[in-house]
Amino acid sequence: MANKIQIEVAYALADEQFLYTEQVEEGTTVLEALKGSQLLVDFPKVNIDKVGIFGKLTEYQTVLREGDRIEVYRPLKADPRDRRRKQVEQARKEEKEGK
Repeated sequence: MANKIQIEVAYALADEQFLYTEQVEEGTTVLEALKGSQLLVDFPKVNIDKVGIFGKLTEYQTVLREGDRIEVYRPLKADPRDRRRKQVEQARKEEKEGK
Protein backbone atom coordinates (compact mmCIF):
# COMPACT_ATOMS: atom_id res chain seq x y z
CA MET A 1 0.00 0.00 0.00
CA ALA A 2 1.45 3.38 -1.04
CA ASN A 3 1.98 6.13 1.48
CA LYS A 4 -0.36 9.09 1.39
CA ILE A 5 0.68 12.73 1.33
CA GLN A 6 -1.39 15.79 2.07
CA ILE A 7 -1.73 18.51 -0.58
CA GLU A 8 -3.99 21.48 -1.17
CA VAL A 9 -5.87 22.57 -4.27
CA ALA A 10 -6.61 26.30 -4.54
CA TYR A 11 -8.99 28.11 -6.87
CA ALA A 12 -10.25 31.67 -6.78
CA LEU A 13 -13.13 33.47 -8.41
CA ALA A 14 -13.23 37.25 -8.55
CA ASP A 15 -15.00 37.46 -5.19
CA GLU A 16 -14.47 34.08 -3.52
CA GLN A 17 -11.62 31.66 -2.85
CA PHE A 18 -11.65 27.90 -2.39
CA LEU A 19 -8.99 25.78 -0.71
CA TYR A 20 -9.33 22.00 -0.62
CA THR A 21 -7.15 19.71 1.47
CA GLU A 22 -6.64 16.37 -0.26
CA GLN A 23 -4.88 13.10 0.52
CA VAL A 24 -3.13 11.52 -2.48
CA GLU A 25 -0.71 8.65 -2.92
CA GLU A 26 3.01 9.40 -3.11
CA GLY A 27 4.01 9.69 -6.76
CA THR A 28 0.75 11.37 -7.79
CA THR A 29 1.11 13.97 -10.54
CA VAL A 30 -0.55 17.37 -10.67
CA LEU A 31 -3.03 16.20 -13.32
CA GLU A 32 -3.91 13.01 -11.43
CA ALA A 33 -4.52 15.00 -8.26
CA LEU A 34 -6.70 17.54 -10.06
CA LYS A 35 -8.77 14.85 -11.74
CA GLY A 36 -9.49 13.28 -8.36
CA SER A 37 -9.98 16.53 -6.47
CA GLN A 38 -13.09 17.98 -4.87
CA LEU A 39 -12.49 21.09 -6.99
CA LEU A 40 -13.67 19.31 -10.14
CA VAL A 41 -16.67 17.94 -8.27
CA ASP A 42 -17.69 21.43 -7.18
CA PHE A 43 -16.66 23.12 -10.47
CA PRO A 44 -16.82 20.46 -13.22
CA LYS A 45 -16.36 23.02 -16.01
CA VAL A 46 -13.35 24.80 -14.49
CA ASN A 47 -10.52 25.48 -16.93
CA ILE A 48 -7.36 23.75 -15.68
CA ASP A 49 -5.12 24.81 -18.59
CA LYS A 50 -2.84 26.88 -16.33
CA VAL A 51 -1.77 25.51 -12.98
CA GLY A 52 1.05 26.15 -10.59
CA ILE A 53 2.53 25.07 -7.30
CA PHE A 54 2.98 27.92 -4.80
CA GLY A 55 2.78 30.63 -7.46
CA LYS A 56 5.06 29.05 -10.06
CA LEU A 57 3.64 27.63 -13.28
CA THR A 58 4.08 23.90 -13.45
CA GLU A 59 3.51 20.98 -15.81
CA TYR A 60 0.75 18.39 -15.40
CA GLN A 61 3.32 15.59 -15.02
CA THR A 62 5.03 17.21 -12.03
CA VAL A 63 5.08 14.76 -9.12
CA LEU A 64 3.62 16.25 -5.96
CA ARG A 65 5.36 16.41 -2.61
CA GLU A 66 3.97 16.58 0.91
CA GLY A 67 2.37 19.98 1.54
CA ASP A 68 2.29 21.18 -2.08
CA ARG A 69 -0.52 23.57 -3.01
CA ILE A 70 -1.78 23.26 -6.57
CA GLU A 71 -3.17 26.58 -7.77
CA VAL A 72 -5.60 26.69 -10.70
CA TYR A 73 -5.26 29.99 -12.55
CA ARG A 74 -8.22 31.64 -14.27
CA PRO A 75 -7.74 33.04 -17.77
CA LEU A 76 -7.08 36.78 -17.86
CA LYS A 77 -10.03 38.91 -18.91
CA ALA A 78 -7.70 41.47 -20.48
CA ASP A 79 -4.08 41.44 -21.54
CA PRO A 80 -2.21 43.54 -18.95
CA ARG A 81 -0.06 45.12 -21.67
CA ASP A 82 -3.14 46.23 -23.61
CA ARG A 83 -4.69 47.61 -20.46
CA ARG A 84 -1.55 49.57 -19.59
CA ARG A 85 -1.27 50.89 -23.16
CA LYS A 86 -4.85 52.20 -22.98
CA GLN A 87 -4.16 53.87 -19.64
CA VAL A 88 -1.12 55.66 -21.07
CA GLU A 89 -3.08 56.78 -24.15
CA GLN A 90 -5.88 58.09 -21.94
CA ALA A 91 -3.44 59.97 -19.71
CA ARG A 92 -1.78 61.57 -22.75
CA LYS A 93 -5.16 62.55 -24.18
CA GLU A 94 -6.20 64.13 -20.87
CA GLU A 95 -2.85 65.93 -20.65
CA LYS A 96 -3.30 67.45 -24.15
CA GLU A 97 -6.86 68.53 -23.36
CA GLY A 98 -5.72 70.14 -20.11
CA LYS A 99 -3.14 72.37 -21.83
